[in-house]
Amino acid sequence: MSESTHTERFAVSAASESETKTVVKARDFEFVVDEPSALGGTNAGPNPVEYLIGAWAGCLNVVVHTVAEERGIDLENVELEIQGTLDPRKFLGAAEDVRAGYQELDVTISVESDAGQDALDALSETVEERCPVGDNIGNPTPTDVSIEPI
Repeated sequence: MSESTHTERFAVSAASESETKTVVKARDFEFVVDEPSALGGTNAGPNPVEYLIGAWAGCLNVVVHTVAEERGIDLENVELEIQGTLDPRKFLGAAEDVRAGYQELDVTISVESDAGQDALDALSETVEERCPVGDNIGNPTPTDVSIEPI
């Protein structure tokens, strides 16, 4: 992390293998993004909106463990489930009056711990505040998308 700005920059690169299949590279890792067969894909990997909530689950896992450790809360087991409702009509060009993304997202973090409910409620509040992916999902983030010739 840069001490002068207190920020760190992350990046991925991606290449299209077909209309629905994308190979993404992040650091030394590579993963496939694809649509299910029902949406015209080859089902070679999770679709973009599944990766989005999967990234959120991964981030919440890191943050819940970090904050629990800071507070002396012992977590024996952590399970996360995220479900979202999405209307694909805007993405498909069939409607203009709906959001392209999730209309709602519900997160359940189940923990095995001897901590009381008040401590778990406080943990939940802090985890939600400190999760970077959750922050990007819950708050507007400036974006700049451009298409350039190769």
